[in-house]
Amino acid sequence: MEFRPAEKPAAFEPVSQKSALTIRLCGPRGFCAGVDRAIQIVVLALKEFGAPVYVRHEIVHNRYVVEGLEAKGAIFVEELDEIPPEHRKQPVVFSAHGVPKSVPADADQRNLFYLDATCPLVSKVHKQAMRHNRMGRHVVLIGHAGHPEVIGTMGQLPEGSVSLVETIDDVDTYTPPDPDNLGFVTQTTLSVDDTAGVIKRLHERFPNLTAPAADSICYATTNRQEAVKQAAPGCDLFLIVGAPNSSNSKRLVEVAFRSGARQSVLVQRASDIEWDTLGEIRTVGLSAGASAPEVIVNEIIEAFRARYDAVVELADTVEETENFLVNRELRHVPLTQADMAFVNGD
Repeated sequence: MEFRPAEKPAAFEPVSQKSALTIRLCGPRGFCAGVDRAIQIVVLALKEFGAPVYVRHEIVHNRYVVEGLEAKGAIFVEELDEIPPEHRKQPVVFSAHGVPKSVPADADQRNLFYLDATCPLVSKVHKQAMRHNRMGRHVVLIGHAGHPEVIGTMGQLPEGSVSLVETIDDVDTYTPPDPDNLGFVTQTTLSVDDTAGVIKRLHERFPNLTAPAADSICYATTNRQEAVKQAAPGCDLFLIVGAPNSSNSKRLVEVAFRSGARQSVLVQRASDIEWDTLGEIRTVGLSAGASAPEVIVNEIIEAFRARYDAVVELADTVEETENFLVNRELRHVPLTQADMAFVNGD
């Protein structure tokens, strides 16, 4: 992979007393189209219906984003029964991770107006799982237990019709109801390489296993992992901006270390970096999970520039052009430049 400078050096620069440092800035990084759409839905709902707008669970796994939406008038709840009766005409937004079918059914029973911000690529996995089920197959879901997306996907089907596996060891001990009638889907934010190993083992044990019509791991997860994989060799440190409960961010940390970075760390802000323990570093890799805003990436770059004579190299792989439309009820609502800057994480 060739790295190109992010900016041209000045014709004359004073000699710096700081240690030289190269920052390999991965691209693509940060917000994906699904996250962008989910945040946009909350912002548009606030503009159209006024505050408060309720959001069930974190709209995306990032405290900076959640706190920014709270400042605009969003209220985050764990369950729908937390919405007070006097606010039940206000919209409630379901998060980008998707929800079980029981959640919109509960909203209907409570006469709530809801807007579903489920990422279209997660919805695609739901449809793949439901198709397996319609065809009479028992569904094997590859994913992480307890993750909201996994809970949402399993909740699309009748109880007992989905089995969850996380690792190759899980596959080795798995006893399906009918080994010859299985179909699999995966969580969208898994490690591409790890998941390939799990799928390979499933096919070895169950030769009649049916794959989904298209890959379940989403384009954004794949693209970010590939960029990190190519940038990691030779890095003394690799930083991934993301939340501890963000699956795709944690996978990037693992990919960076496996691909050659001497150490790989997940951080939420520049203040999380343990500057005194970094030691001698010459090359730092930097990327961000799909729910991490660009403003924090820039914050970290500036924090390095304050301490090092840092230059930024762009480690770009592909350009992402995906764009997902918001709900029909919101498409007529205009966004200001300030709104768009927030939605884009700038």
